[in-house]
Amino acid sequence: MNTMQPLLIELGTEELPVKALPQLAQAFFVGVLAGLAKRGIEVDSAGAKPLYTPRRLAVLLPGVAAEQPEQRSEALGPYLNIGLDAHGEPTPALRGFAQKNGVDPAQLVRVSDARGERFAVRRVQAGATTAALLPEVVRDAIAGMPIPKPMRWGDHDFAFARPLHWLVLLHGKQVVAAEVFGIHADRMSRGHRFHHPGSVWIGEPGDYVEALRSARVLVDADERRERVRNEVAAAAERSGGRASIPGDLLEEVNGLVEWPRAIACGFEPQFLRVPHEALVSTMQANQKYFPVLDDEGRLTAHFVGVANIDSADPAQIRKGYERVIRPRFADAKFFFDEDIKQGLDAMRAGLATVTYQQKLGSYADKTARVAALAEAIAREVGVDPAQARRATELSKADLLSRMVGEFPELQGVAGRHYASAAGEPGAVADAIDQAYMPRFAGDAIAPSTLGQVLALAEKLDTLAGGFAAGLKPTGNKDPFALRRHALGLARTLIEGEIEIALFPLLVEAFDLNDLALGAEAAERKLRAAKSAADAGVAIRHAHANVSREYSQDDIVQIFDFILDRLRGYYADQGFTAAQFDAVAELRPASLIDFDRRLRAIADFAALPEAPALAAANKRIGNILRKATDAIPARVDASLFDHDAERALHAAVESAIADTDPLLAQRDYVGVLRRLATLRASVDAFFDGVMVNVEDARVRGNRLALLKQLADRFRAAADIALLASS
Repeated sequence: MNTMQPLLIELGTEELPVKALPQLAQAFFVGVLAGLAKRGIEVDSAGAKPLYTPRRLAVLLPGVAAEQPEQRSEALGPYLNIGLDAHGEPTPALRGFAQKNGVDPAQLVRVSDARGERFAVRRVQAGATTAALLPEVVRDAIAGMPIPKPMRWGDHDFAFARPLHWLVLLHGKQVVAAEVFGIHADRMSRGHRFHHPGSVWIGEPGDYVEALRSARVLVDADERRERVRNEVAAAAERSGGRASIPGDLLEEVNGLVEWPRAIACGFEPQFLRVPHEALVSTMQANQKYFPVLDDEGRLTAHFVGVANIDSADPAQIRKGYERVIRPRFADAKFFFDEDIKQGLDAMRAGLATVTYQQKLGSYADKTARVAALAEAIAREVGVDPAQARRATELSKADLLSRMVGEFPELQGVAGRHYASAAGEPGAVADAIDQAYMPRFAGDAIAPSTLGQVLALAEKLDTLAGGFAAGLKPTGNKDPFALRRHALGLARTLIEGEIEIALFPLLVEAFDLNDLALGAEAAERKLRAAKSAADAGVAIRHAHANVSREYSQDDIVQIFDFILDRLRGYYADQGFTAAQFDAVAELRPASLIDFDRRLRAIADFAALPEAPALAAANKRIGNILRKATDAIPARVDASLFDHDAERALHAAVESAIADTDPLLAQRDYVGVLRRLATLRASVDAFFDGVMVNVEDARVRGNRLALLKQLADRFRAAADIALLASS
């Protein structure tokens, strides 16, 4: 009887890399399950999940079979015409096959396949014990882990995320003999580094979680995470506020502690004069502390740290936490005060000395290009162009601030504070910050229209400049984050409901960057000139050729690059690739229009008429592509000689009349729903009418009718792309 016993595997290490810890634990868990499955070992994994702390990775399974099932194998040998001679005796080939497999030729069996009958060796042997296979399972699981930077230790040749110090491997109550990285398995785990530094006896796998809890280790990451969350929330409440607990910080702290205890702390209220983003960044990113907010979401002079120890004197830990954060806050206050004295306009003057990109000039050059784009967009969307220009002129100035020099993630945020302090209008100050939105995946777009204008102008210039300078992303390389800028641009247009044609904006952005490239080339020629006369020639040549030649294909390439970024965006919302392609094929002028068409095509695809009409449009497209004669511009009803074509023509004319006002309103759902009523007429036409007849005039007239139908569908989307292959 193949009994099931619980299985425990624990790798005890030095402190593992915190950000990689959940992925390492998951990979080890999945690797062990895959290794057992590969070897045919039955597993009960109900309720099982990765267990881990900073010092261990563990797999605890409720039931694992004691051995493999019977192992059956089959080795195929020669076909009968090769294995037997004319007298039916084994040939040398057959005898060699039998000898190689350790059997007598008489023990061979015959099997059949598509080519005929052949000899084979079949074996059945008892399965190996799980205990014998587990060392290999563990080693394979470790080898498959995505270790970011493997570490070597001692004089060993092997490497792992961190040095291994102990190994627990229990199947039932029995220790499985195994060796990993020079460590032999036993049943002795280890407790908390400070509270219980000694060994912890694990009698059987089911004792594991409670045995470690007794040794002040919460090995269940979910339980540990909830304790961190609850303790931090309670400590903040005792401080008179509520804790800000972002998920990524919570996960990071969870990977730093085995026995978490929250400590309520505070700092001098004078630091609250500093932009709160700088204080929060210091607390969260540098010290892994949780800020405490008041009821209105404003930062208070309190924070919560999480200790990995149950201290008899929490006040000493509190003093330590407050002591390490105070110098950082003092620096931030100094930077802020000095930046306020200097002012954004003074910082802005220095942008001409900071290179944005070698071919595209300085940050002052980039600011000038973005300002021109922002003014143009502002006029289109009804925003004050003067405000757009002013906000853009100040938007890069904080790059030269002391605050951003110390806290690069505050670019834009610092500018907003400095603009407000200088008395700039609130809309201008906010737009300086919002110009960088969305900053990361999942971030919101700029909330104000002026901020959206700046964000669009910034991203347009970055994209056009990147492509014009030959910096298009390749593989994993995207130094100017053009993919992120493209998606941010598209999202801002769509989610901001900004009705503006994208192609002309790309042309203008490309022109501005092309001028920058021409100016850079002129300066390069000027520097290379050997004499004043040569310099004069260089200047004249540069002015005559300031803009290099480029074609519409360059702009189309950027446009398509932006559309490609939307594939994943819409896939996450449930739209299919075929639906996306049906709209992308038309390259709508604005992305708001793209969004409307896509939602309409998804609505159409759910109609019962959709598959037949998609197939009909695909067929029409094939017929029109193969047409060798010029297709007439108009349909001549006098050439009809079949009721089905007369009926289709009447139906199409009626549908065109009905959908003209819908197209004017961009009601693509209404357009496609109306066109869906043509199915019966289209089916009847193809059932009863041959298009490619001998009579050229009749043939051309029928092609014109089909083109009229296809063009009306394509006014909304290319539904032929919905047809299955």
